[in-house]
Amino acid sequence: MAKTKYSLNIPDTDKERIVLIGGGFGGINFLDKLKSNMYQVVVLDRYNYHTFQPLLYQVATAGLEPDSVAGPLRKKIHGKRDWYFRMLKVQEIELEKSEVITAAGSLSYDHLVIASGSRTNYFGNDSIAKNAYPMKQVTHALDLRSTILQQFEKLEVTSRQNNEQENLNFVVVGAGPTGVEVCGALAELKRHVLPKDYPELDISQMKIILVEGLSNVLPAMSETSGKKAKKYLEKAGVEVMLDCMTESYDGKMVKPSNGNEIATNTLIWAAGVQPNVPEGIPAKYLEKGAVRVDRFNRICLEDGKEPVENVYALGDCAAMKTGKYPEGLPGLAPVAIQQGRHLAKNMVRLKRSRNFKEFEYVNKGVLATIGRNRAVADLPGNRKLSGLAGWIVWMLVHLFYLVGFRTKTVVFTNWMWNYFTYDRGVRLIIRPSPKSQDRISREIVSEMNRD
Repeated sequence: MAKTKYSLNIPDTDKERIVLIGGGFGGINFLDKLKSNMYQVVVLDRYNYHTFQPLLYQVATAGLEPDSVAGPLRKKIHGKRDWYFRMLKVQEIELEKSEVITAAGSLSYDHLVIASGSRTNYFGNDSIAKNAYPMKQVTHALDLRSTILQQFEKLEVTSRQNNEQENLNFVVVGAGPTGVEVCGALAELKRHVLPKDYPELDISQMKIILVEGLSNVLPAMSETSGKKAKKYLEKAGVEVMLDCMTESYDGKMVKPSNGNEIATNTLIWAAGVQPNVPEGIPAKYLEKGAVRVDRFNRICLEDGKEPVENVYALGDCAAMKTGKYPEGLPGLAPVAIQQGRHLAKNMVRLKRSRNFKEFEYVNKGVLATIGRNRAVADLPGNRKLSGLAGWIVWMLVHLFYLVGFRTKTVVFTNWMWNYFTYDRGVRLIIRPSPKSQDRISREIVSEMNRD
């Protein structure tokens, strides 16, 4: 039973206590399927909301408001007796003591579920980490939206706009779904929105450049879908650079491995993520930075040996190998969703003295959109969709996985408005991006003084 230790303002209980770290896809689906009267549940997350990350790029490109892709985590515990949320970051896990350590104190657990997701991977490149725009959090998307709009506002103020191509160059690194979708959204802004907002500027000079280190677009999808996506991107005016690594970026100049330097004030980093595992997990349980788990999501040694019965990991921070996926399950939202639901059902079985069931990932397909009426989909059974059919499937799938009826309604309404009006209704600089505010302000003042 849970230790009689009163901390984080969590009351003592006779029930077993589950501590859940993280309110991402895995975490919220674990909560959805867990019976409320069997355990005391404590949710810990450094934010008080869940983020629907696949649509962050639409916030960044003025297609959606941030509350369309984020929902309060406290709503998940409404009406659940003995369930609690604390907005805290876990600093360390002490397996031997069965405790998690936070800035507000420690908390004991009977069962620990680590669903802390992933974080941006800059592959050790400090210059890129300092100057690039990532796409992992709502704040990242808002920063990027402000930066994009600030660039054009600055061009309207300065008089030498034709000599400032760096403000019109937008470089996206990484040709996975996020990178491809960002490029498609920027291309739609260039074609339909920006010329109306800034008629005094020559928007045709705007360049969107996609840089990918591998030899094809959407490398995790089929070759057919990758080629189709590349075709869509090029038709939309995106310049695609394959087999090209990004070596450095100082805030002004991108240095790719092909030697063709690109002047830009905006580099969007969509090139990869890495597991976000709290401190304290012994190295023997880690594999490539992720927590190694068996088919029941229990942390374990190599080949599933010596599992820790009361500590689980799921989603992007977990490394699970199966017969169908001997190299490990892919880092996709459906994996986290299915693992969260499955583990919750197993926790119910545990209280009912039933055996755990092994997890088996069901691949329901991978999708990516490249803008209006253009998407690609790899579906089970080697079926592939593209064009309008792929775009409709992409929309339906994303609406289905959004949390809450209100959110689904708001997003669908925004999509329909954008589709029929060719408009983006949230082109607002609510707060200037901290990465670009000072630089742009200095450049505007300098240009005005020069005149």
